[in-house]
Amino acid sequence: MSFFSFGKKKNTETEQEANTPAANAGHAIASVKILGSGCASCNQLEKATKEALQERGLSVEIEHVRDFADISAYGVMSTPALVVNETVLSFGKVLKKKDVLALLETFAGTAGQ
Repeated sequence: MSFFSFGKKKNTETEQEANTPAANAGHAIASVKILGSGCASCNQLEKATKEALQERGLSVEIEHVRDFADISAYGVMSTPALVVNETVLSFGKVLKKKDVLALLETFAGTAGQ
């Protein structure tokens, strides 16, 4: 029996880095999710994300996750949050279109192209 993660096997550095934007650089954007209750901030982030995706010429449908059990599974404690290909890129703040574009470019590995 282990308490507070004592006695549990720790993740290797490779496993921890596998789900970061840097590890996903160069990958196509297949799914985009907005995590949040559907409040005004969540809707603003969704709008900015739609505009950023359109500007990049991507036709990816945005899923809005409102169930707090599902949101907590991503390790997100404050919303709204932006998730791309199951990787949390941002949480706890409303991003503007230019901020979303920068995150998408970093994620997809197209910065400076």
